[in-house]
Amino acid sequence: MNLLASLKILKLGGSAITDKTKPFSVRKDVVKRLAWEVSRAKPKNLIVVHGGGSFGHPLAKKYRLIEGFKAKSQLKGFAETRRMMMILNKTVVDAFVSQGVDAVSVPPLAFIRTSNGRISFIDEDVLKGLLGLGLTPILFGDVVIDDRLGFTILSGDQIVAKLAVSLKAEKIVLASDVDGVFTSNPKTNPKAKLISKLSLSKLEETVKLKSTTTESMVDVTGTMVGKLKEMIPPVNMGVKVFVVNALKRGRVFQALKGLRVKGTKLEP
Repeated sequence: MNLLASLKILKLGGSAITDKTKPFSVRKDVVKRLAWEVSRAKPKNLIVVHGGGSFGHPLAKKYRLIEGFKAKSQLKGFAETRRMMMILNKTVVDAFVSQGVDAVSVPPLAFIRTSNGRISFIDEDVLKGLLGLGLTPILFGDVVIDDRLGFTILSGDQIVAKLAVSLKAEKIVLASDVDGVFTSNPKTNPKAKLISKLSLSKLEETVKLKSTTTESMVDVTGTMVGKLKEMIPPVNMGVKVFVVNALKRGRVFQALKGLRVKGTKLEP
């Protein structure tokens, strides 16, 4: 019997749970509502991964952590970035627990390693053990040890994709601050259209686009193409992947429950 049957992975985008215009500002009302939606959905096996938003990105950029260990001055940035991410993670975990979800913090630094920025090792037994007990692990984009770089930034999106493949997830829900994947930036182009279904062949065409014209598919933060690239392996494997708006009440609940939901579905 597969103990991880029907595993779902929920990615809470940093742009949705924090205010990126204000450093270290969390949208507590949004996080609490999302926790309530998860509690209502009652998924049997769920892993939650959240982004850094205004807690992680400014410091990571300031200290150039993604480039690896180049100067001792970066160590302060390593420590401070992790401290702020742990503060954000505690806020998320607290919200989930308050809504009846038995959530536990699982820092990627403790069980994931990378090589040149890509995941090279995951101690899956940690997650399998927690899920087997009926707990909900909550991970986040983190600073991790890298075999070649010394350390680097590991994105939540890469974690989600890798876990989905290795643990044979049934579904991924990418909860962002936009309704899904658009034909162009919906905040700057009123003619932008939501793409409800995006096939893998079209996804590959999209990823190849280097243009920043209105025809290229980007979200407000400019990271949608990066997210889509990461999702190619799980989509190829048959994992259902949905991009929905976490700022719209009920969307995450609907996606987790398998109900009809406004958003983008990535297909093989």
